[in-house]
Amino acid sequence: MILTVVDMHTGGEPLRIVTGGYPAIPKGTILEKRAYVRDNLDHFRKLLIFEPRGHYDMYGALLVEPDLPGADLAVLFMHNEGYSTMCGHAIVALGRYAVDEGLVAKQEPFTTVNIEAPCGLVVASVAVSDGRAGAVSFESVPAFLFARDQQIELSGYGRIGFDIAYGGAFYALADCHQFGLEFGRDRVRDFVDAATALTDKLKAEFPLSHPDHDDLAFLYGTILTDGSDAFSGEITKNVCVFAEAEVDRSPTGSGVTARLATMHAKGEIAIGQTRIFESIAGSRFSGAVVRTAKAGPHEAIVARVGGRAYYCGRAEFIVEPDDDLGRGFLLR
Repeated sequence: MILTVVDMHTGGEPLRIVTGGYPAIPKGTILEKRAYVRDNLDHFRKLLIFEPRGHYDMYGALLVEPDLPGADLAVLFMHNEGYSTMCGHAIVALGRYAVDEGLVAKQEPFTTVNIEAPCGLVVASVAVSDGRAGAVSFESVPAFLFARDQQIELSGYGRIGFDIAYGGAFYALADCHQFGLEFGRDRVRDFVDAATALTDKLKAEFPLSHPDHDDLAFLYGTILTDGSDAFSGEITKNVCVFAEAEVDRSPTGSGVTARLATMHAKGEIAIGQTRIFESIAGSRFSGAVVRTAKAGPHEAIVARVGGRAYYCGRAEFIVEPDDDLGRGFLLR
């Protein structure tokens, strides 16, 4: 078995793009393709994401045939737990990749790349200068605040206030200071433990729903913020802990989208205002509310999020028949 990949990173968060070796995926909607890959080809995810070829926090993208009219490509996102519905850092990387690989016709100063994700159509705009692709921004599906100013008793931490918002995936949002944490002072491990505790509690006790499809109605993770939500022009920091306690090195594109939806719903940011979001690794995304929208019964917004992606390398992976560990394992 041979699998080929291109590795990139956006704001420090890895993206392993599969370029060859996967079996054919049957036709169908993107959610049907996601279900097929999950149920029939999950051993490929473990080969690429798990050790010894990957690591606990690796992230992957499998390009599939698009189903939506107007889509230039379609993508399934992979991580340590399974398959997500939206991934902003991957969209930024795939926008540049699509231009560089000729998957779309290159235009200056901006090339549009329409990417079908499990959550819907995401429109990426890739800056192109002298034939080179650069920064990428994207407009995702309508994002909305699902649950506002909630509280829950969390063992070891006390009463914690939180919001839940959808930015292509559902996230719990909470001020890190409630957990006794501060960016730049406390260990990443402490943020992971706090965020995971909140995620696990809410998964068990706080049901979600999405107006488009039940497959979208799950809590992807928790974003701990510095509490600086009201617009002041300053940089605001956050860390996203998603899937099986995976730590996003980037500010998290779908998470920034969810934060913008929450800020707008609370009157903390106006249409056209831009905030800068900084990750736990120090990388930054820009984020702005472009316009209002509707998502079923929810008042929603469309956000524009921007960042930069870079290439790390290209690889050809093999699996020897008698290599059991080579089929994938994780240590934490």
